[in-house]
Amino acid sequence: MKRAVLFVVIALLGGLALGALFGSGISSAAQAMARGATPAEAILAAAPSVPASPSAAVSTPGTQPAPDTDRLLERAARVLETLADRDFQALSRLVHPERGVTLTPYSTVSDCDRVLLPQQVSSLESDEEVYTWGLEDGIGEPIRLTGTEYFDRYVYNADYASAPEQGVDEVLMQGNALENVLTAYPDDHFVEYHFPGLDESQEGFDWCSLKVVLAPCEGDWYLVGLIHSEWTI
Repeated sequence: MKRAVLFVVIALLGGLALGALFGSGISSAAQAMARGATPAEAILAAAPSVPASPSAAVSTPGTQPAPDTDRLLERAARVLETLADRDFQALSRLVHPERGVTLTPYSTVSDCDRVLLPQQVSSLESDEEVYTWGLEDGIGEPIRLTGTEYFDRYVYNADYASAPEQGVDEVLMQGNALENVLTAYPDDHFVEYHFPGLDESQEGFDWCSLKVVLAPCEGDWYLVGLIHSEWTI
């Protein structure tokens, strides 16, 4: 009996010391004792309740925010228009001012791809120097072309403005080459223009695509990648 009384006194004194933390803990303990609760039950009655914390929003790493599709398509169409007109001055104004545009000849984006800044794009028409743009499919020989020759062969090799198929952030056709646009440009968006074939006699072995990769910058979309795809060996 003496031990029980001593235990209650210690508990109440402890409640006084922790009153600032537990608020109404002392009165709760006293009320519990008045109802005939045991000392242990009185202490539990004095313990404060902890409010449940709200669940945190779950985000998926690497998820791209939904683009303004209309503006994205409009910007991509403008890129095609400059390519069709071979207007490299106008194209340069659509290129990302800091990142430039990465040129990929065969689907797979790599560190070996040549990157052109806006001022380099604007001077393509007058630049007659031959550059290396990668390796040619099937034979592994270096792709040695001037800038305009490269664009004629590995960018606007078909009238993509009239391509029968197009998709946003969707790879429409995949050949033997690795399609890594989604991992190479995880925070950007692309529009793909696709021809299932150019010559019926080739039975689809001459399919080709152009991906126009765009990144948000200064409230608009700017060109950061041109990825050419075609049937490869």
